[in-house]
Amino acid sequence: MTTLIGLVLAIVFIGVGMVLKGVSVEALANPAAFLIIFGGTIAALFVAFPLSELKKFPILLKIAFSEPKLPTKEAVIEMMVEWSMVSRREGVLALEDIAESVDDPFLKNGLEMIIDGSDRSQMEEILFDELEATAERHKAGSLIFSQAGMYAPTLGVLGAVVGLIAALGNLQDMDKLGHSIAAAFIATLLGIFTGYVLWHPISNKLKRISKKEQDLKIMMIDGLLAIQEGLTPKLIERKMTVYLPAKARGKKEEGFREEVETA
Repeated sequence: MTTLIGLVLAIVFIGVGMVLKGVSVEALANPAAFLIIFGGTIAALFVAFPLSELKKFPILLKIAFSEPKLPTKEAVIEMMVEWSMVSRREGVLALEDIAESVDDPFLKNGLEMIIDGSDRSQMEEILFDELEATAERHKAGSLIFSQAGMYAPTLGVLGAVVGLIAALGNLQDMDKLGHSIAAAFIATLLGIFTGYVLWHPISNKLKRISKKEQDLKIMMIDGLLAIQEGLTPKLIERKMTVYLPAKARGKKEEGFREEVETA
């Protein structure tokens, strides 16, 4: 929701600021400016990116407005500890039932390699290669929006130049001249607004979502490799708490000490 909230606040604040500055909101009703900015940005993206990547634009936009549900770090730790307990108690083959119920392809792949008895180095290489490939795809997606954020302000300048050329044809009529000059800068306003309030922030949000997903997958790799090595559930838990923030880590370690003392 923060994406939607941010856009609404930007429109409200900038709109109110324009009114306070004595600018009529009706001045924004300039079809030519919208055509130059949005049409020009779309055209530039088609020049810069292949169609196979541009097809993902609606999906990426949806991700920015509705961040995908990812498990928490605490949930990943609990999951790895639980799987470790099953593996040590019932054997590695007991993980087959768990693998069938896992929806995440990344986790499913890791579990299947453990069940198949894959070598640690091979398993680690495959999982990190998959992680790197995913990161590259995410990078390509966020790049579309960051490039749009670069094109839009420049197209705004182009729109202003076009408007000023039109204004020069009204030098004899001062009223029309003033109106034409004001309309010319609407394109610049739209270009800067869409570039730095819409496209660049969305690109940044996609990068943050990607980073969050990569961090979780690195945790998963660490946990899967620990299960493959046959480490104890408690050792896996202690090993993976390093990924938690300091405050949450302290609570985990305190609980671990209490369990040890009780035992």
